[in-house]
Amino acid sequence: MEKGTTTNGVVTDLDGNYTIEIPADGMLAVSYIGCKDQDIKVNGREVINVNLADDNKVLEEVVVVGYGVQKKRDVSTAVSSVKAEALANNPSTDFRQALAGKMPGVQVTVPSGDPEGSVSIRVRGVSTVNAGSDPLYVVDGVPMERGFANLNTNDIESVEVLKDASAAAIYGSRGSNGVVLVTTKKGTSDKLSVSYDGYVGVQNVSKKLDMMNAYEYAEFVKDARNNAYLSKVPGASASDPNSVRPKGYMQIATDLFPYLEGVKGLTDTDWQDAIFRTAMTTGHNISLSGKSNSVNYFVSGNYMKKEGTIIGSDFEKFGARMNLSGQHKRLKFGVNFAPSYSVSNTVDASGAGGIVQSALMMPPTFPVYNADGSYNFQGNGYWRIGTDYEHNEVMNPVAMARLQSNVTDRMSITGKAYAELELMKGLSYKLSLGGDYYGAHNDKYRQSGLPLKGKDYYDSPSNPTGYSSSSFFFNWLVENQLTYTTTINKKHNITAILVQSAQKETKKTDNVTATDYPNDYIQTVNGGTVTKGGSDKTQWSIASYLARVQYNYEGRYMLSAAIRTDGSSRFGKNNRWGYFPSASAAWRISDEKFFKNVKELSFVNDMKIRASYGVTGNFEIGNYDHLATMSTDNYILGTNGGLLHYGYKPDNIKRDDLSWEKNQMINAGIDLQMFDGYIGFSVDYYNTNTSNMLLYVPVPLLTGYSTSLQNLGKVNNRGWELALTSQHTFTNGFGYSFNANYAKNTNEVKELGPGNAPIISSGSVGHAYYITEVGKPIGNYYLLVQDGIFATEEDLKKYPHFDNTEVGDFRFVDVDGDGKLDLDKDRTICGNYMPKFTYGFGGKLWYAGFDMDFNFQGVYGNKILNLNKRYLDNMEGNTNGTKIALDRWKSPENPGSGSVNKANRKQTGYNSRTSTWHLESGSYLRLQNLSLGYTLPRALTQKFKVEKMRVYVSGQNLFTITNYSGYNPEVNARPSKNLTPGEDYGTYPLARTYMFGLNLTL
Repeated sequence: MEKGTTTNGVVTDLDGNYTIEIPADGMLAVSYIGCKDQDIKVNGREVINVNLADDNKVLEEVVVVGYGVQKKRDVSTAVSSVKAEALANNPSTDFRQALAGKMPGVQVTVPSGDPEGSVSIRVRGVSTVNAGSDPLYVVDGVPMERGFANLNTNDIESVEVLKDASAAAIYGSRGSNGVVLVTTKKGTSDKLSVSYDGYVGVQNVSKKLDMMNAYEYAEFVKDARNNAYLSKVPGASASDPNSVRPKGYMQIATDLFPYLEGVKGLTDTDWQDAIFRTAMTTGHNISLSGKSNSVNYFVSGNYMKKEGTIIGSDFEKFGARMNLSGQHKRLKFGVNFAPSYSVSNTVDASGAGGIVQSALMMPPTFPVYNADGSYNFQGNGYWRIGTDYEHNEVMNPVAMARLQSNVTDRMSITGKAYAELELMKGLSYKLSLGGDYYGAHNDKYRQSGLPLKGKDYYDSPSNPTGYSSSSFFFNWLVENQLTYTTTINKKHNITAILVQSAQKETKKTDNVTATDYPNDYIQTVNGGTVTKGGSDKTQWSIASYLARVQYNYEGRYMLSAAIRTDGSSRFGKNNRWGYFPSASAAWRISDEKFFKNVKELSFVNDMKIRASYGVTGNFEIGNYDHLATMSTDNYILGTNGGLLHYGYKPDNIKRDDLSWEKNQMINAGIDLQMFDGYIGFSVDYYNTNTSNMLLYVPVPLLTGYSTSLQNLGKVNNRGWELALTSQHTFTNGFGYSFNANYAKNTNEVKELGPGNAPIISSGSVGHAYYITEVGKPIGNYYLLVQDGIFATEEDLKKYPHFDNTEVGDFRFVDVDGDGKLDLDKDRTICGNYMPKFTYGFGGKLWYAGFDMDFNFQGVYGNKILNLNKRYLDNMEGNTNGTKIALDRWKSPENPGSGSVNKANRKQTGYNSRTSTWHLESGSYLRLQNLSLGYTLPRALTQKFKVEKMRVYVSGQNLFTITNYSGYNPEVNARPSKNLTPGEDYGTYPLARTYMFGLNLTL
């Protein structure tokens, strides 16, 4: 383009050739994505060849480190950063989904596919069993408990994760699980810039389970009933009619006879298709940014609508943001303000009795609707009425989705205002006021047309139930900060800060339940009779003091030291204050003369060695765990049966010594830039020791309590992290950028209190056991070991087995080797939900206006407890199941796959006991995001006053390589339960998304 004009410009062809008319004394301006802009004097030349040069700004990038910023080249701690460009073209309900696979040591999982977004982040493993494991989120300097979830991805400038304790210790008692720093965009240019980003797309479930059809199901039920009959009745024959079979569980429902006879055209319902749908998603974002009269501004508005792939579920969000910053003489000031509003329609999708589990269990022989269009409830006990075939009762999942409502309205307002005054050269004072308001109102209603579960209710109308609740959170923050910056002899750079901070949150909740509605016309609580209600108010507060000094000598030697002290209302009066020191150092060895003189190292442009140490705490416990509290209960007092009285009982033991869990971490790392910045590499090693871990310790029952929360445990996390980057633009205009990362974390329990007694816990199913013991990771699966089946009578005689075991049942390992099986003694550690390592890689390609982005994420070496199999594949024939049943044992001559037990309505041999048969590999590699875009030539778009126009297509969750048989290998039905993680129990499946989008800049 001719410099100084907006219309005289061209785009090169695919080979880089171009033709343009410019005055002989003019200036040629050349620009290309990923390359440095160049201004070239024409000087009368007719041919000008241009060599493109990479715009390598890696070392000059600025990263946020908490209470300040640093050049990336000067950072001496372990910090991972993701910029706005890496978050683009990945629309999601929650910005954290776009971080998956992009940072080593930061595991981002999406355990559920509900449209509202379900995200879990773990930074460098898990260091606690009873306190929280989520990182601290800080948005524009304001620590937030929940308002961050409504952030608009398009408003984000950068996301930094402070991973080592030296970096995170700046946030003291709240930094043990890592710190996620989010910086939103600000206006930077004098010119007004208007941007629009919009997309529309469709979503489908990424995977369906392979269930038996109606005819396969009928044969399966017949086999299960026959085996139960043959097992219990001597001399019985599989051909005996129902009339001679003494028990209902031995009889075959007459409704199945036509299927067994092979009659064509019978009902064969795919219940997954009945609850899943093709869902629409759309989003629009518009922003204005610029600078006027020394005030930078960024204003945006956004809208998102996302239907769920399960009928009846959707999510809609409206948001806005205003960021202002400016300077007048010695005074800097700024205001950030961001309101949002959302509406979520939720369905009871997950868990036992949820829509997903019900759809999988429902017999395909039942239709969704009756002939008159009403819902069919035959699954709810039809086969148990009169004939009593003893079949599991399953509710119609379509009716569950349509006849229940669960609507949540949320309002969030986050804001910050600051003023910074330069008191003298190098010394400034900053006052910051921050706030976060969050309100949620939930209404639920169960219509009369949905019966209660069980044969006693079958398809009878139920008594409608309404429920309404409200929650309000208000969090305020006040910070005073002194900053001193000076440079001595142009070599010694010093920055020191002093900070005083105070923060408090108040939470108020209320709820009310109503029943006895005369009809379903008024579905709020005032339409029925209020039966119960409640309200609550809780608060917490924290006061903090911080000092930090950073020293930099010519960019070669970097030192940093800090101390923070926090006082929290959540801890006992004897240990309310905690002290959290940290220190770090870095040496840019590549700037030393001896390094530069080594010819063999000339390919190294920058090499920095880092080391750090820090102490952090864990703030995430209950607000009143240290206090003696009371709770309400009902008691029967008096003689002759007595009377029911309402009263109070002691609920918690007072613990004045309750204190912080503390993490002590060392970190060592190396950062490299090589081959003129084309390749970057970093490696980190860390070792974290957690002390004062909170454990529930048994106490004598005569105290009136069963356990007491005490600081007794110790845990160690250690590991390696690797990151690789590469970027280059070739002379023909083709360019690429690539990144890859790897992280390995080892978790080990060191102490568990008096006697180091192991902690044995059960999950969603009573005999799905876990164990946490010294020398092992937290939350190991503790199960019976299934080792095939007893295919023949000879096998049964050869191996130890449970007393009621028959041929065709599971064979379990005699773990303790005593020659007999025991449900408790023969359990053993069988794996863990924590992966052996995580990894991710992605990149971008561009050429002649075309671009392609891709991002992969993966984990390896973890296990998932697939409790769906306990109901779907228990071989009892009382619900539908997956096609694994077709490989079941049928006879010694037809043993099937050798790993699936026989069908039997009355299980023998503890086949349904949770064991390693329910445990599966959770390893996977997923294409998280792929986008293809084209940017129209600027010379063309400027004719329409458009600075930039890009169209693109993209897809999320396009494919997953895994051996896991369930919907989603990222699943974790109980993400907050560190002692019992990694369960899959009818969880909402992930969606595969295809979108078309448009980016405009005016």
